[in-house]
Amino acid sequence: MTLAMSWEEWSSHDATGLAARVRNGELTPTELARQAAAGIARTNPALSAVVEIFEDVVSDPLGDGLDPSGPFAGVPFLMKDLGPTLKGRLQEQGSLFMRGNRPAADAWLTGRMRKAGLNLMGRTTTPEFGVCSSAENPAVYITRNPWNTDYTTCGSSAGTAAVVAAGVLPLSHATDGGGSIRIPAGFNGNIGLKASRGVFSIAPGLSDITGYVSTQGCQSRSVRDTAAFVDACRGGAPGEFMPYWTAPEPYSTLIRHDPPPLRIALSHEWGDYRATPAIVSELERAGRFLAELGHHVDWALPDVDLRAAFAAQTTCYISNFAQVIAGLLEARGLARPPEELIEPMNIRIWEAGRDMSYAERYRMQAVFNSTARGFGAFFETWDVILTPITALPTPKIGTRDYLTTSDNPDVLDWFGNLWRFFAYTPLSNLCGIPALSMPMGRQENGLPFGIQAQARQANDGLLLQLAAQVERALEGCWNDGRRPAIHVAAD
Repeated sequence: MTLAMSWEEWSSHDATGLAARVRNGELTPTELARQAAAGIARTNPALSAVVEIFEDVVSDPLGDGLDPSGPFAGVPFLMKDLGPTLKGRLQEQGSLFMRGNRPAADAWLTGRMRKAGLNLMGRTTTPEFGVCSSAENPAVYITRNPWNTDYTTCGSSAGTAAVVAAGVLPLSHATDGGGSIRIPAGFNGNIGLKASRGVFSIAPGLSDITGYVSTQGCQSRSVRDTAAFVDACRGGAPGEFMPYWTAPEPYSTLIRHDPPPLRIALSHEWGDYRATPAIVSELERAGRFLAELGHHVDWALPDVDLRAAFAAQTTCYISNFAQVIAGLLEARGLARPPEELIEPMNIRIWEAGRDMSYAERYRMQAVFNSTARGFGAFFETWDVILTPITALPTPKIGTRDYLTTSDNPDVLDWFGNLWRFFAYTPLSNLCGIPALSMPMGRQENGLPFGIQAQARQANDGLLLQLAAQVERALEGCWNDGRRPAIHVAAD
């Protein structure tokens, strides 16, 4: 099959650039879809990042509801196998238990993506139910980092991180309940925004009051792609429980201008958790870079009880995931999770949370409130807080401590181990504030490393403005201009 462009040319385009070429008549959505499918075939044997390609929308992108007049004009897009449903398409959530599951209807956000002109042409990998840090169960798949396949992508937006980093797609769907957009973006060299609460709908199955900490989004390689995605896909469905808000100016316009000089706080001492010296050094380097751009940078931390916040976050995850599993069991008339089909830590989470009382949830909500108020007070003085994306470097494949295949008998100890690693991302979910991972750092093992910026609720645009300023200062060369070993343009 003859492709529309070389792999160097393909991977040099972001989604906005590809869409412009479609609108100019230089390319067609079908040519883009065929090139993306060929890129998957070229990289997926090494990465195991894509579960399925929808061949019908590769051959006919307009046949499944795509609006070619949308801003993305037919740009290929893969859906994480968790979150918004696609009518009649498989959604197996990284689980043997969910094999063959075909939702009966599109989610609200699915429709928004199609109206935006995105060609939803396949599924990317995720750990079981999105619970753990890596799509790594040999009975399902093992997703590998394109920079070095001995390492994990982390997760839970594992496959998306790999395909975007490997140049297969410029933009792909991701979800974030505690860092699942930002951490794999940071470990794979992508841009990952966790939007504020009230931006992306999770209707009709859930509202933000039931999901609480989880949100939708994307990973990209350019700030303008992320801005355009938010502009096009945001908004609530009819009957949303919580209000959905719109920015006074489209982010695609806002990011063309630098932000004013900002008050930027640095922190790597996050309650009981500390980053390694090498990671602290990368944070300090990012701080110096931002200071050179004219921002005021200093060390500071919100005045909140971080130990209580992490305990409340743990309660939230245990109770939420337990009820998700309980609902799946009820639908099949099962009394308990089948051990041969559901991973052991997810069974233990179900056991720990199935009978959790409302009183425990009430106490959790009280801590959510006090934590959010503390961060809110902090952002009265500071515009942004900058942290590492994680406290520890990327694990190698086979590191089971953070996986739901772990044999750790103690659920609370398992979560505590997660927080020691993923210390800096979950509390923005708890508070509903925006957080953005920028690929500004580098690990001692050579892999990329994300620097996370967080801001007050609804200041998503400010984070994107700051990232666009950094991107311009770097002349578009995130990751020091390097690219992964596994890449569509690699020989």
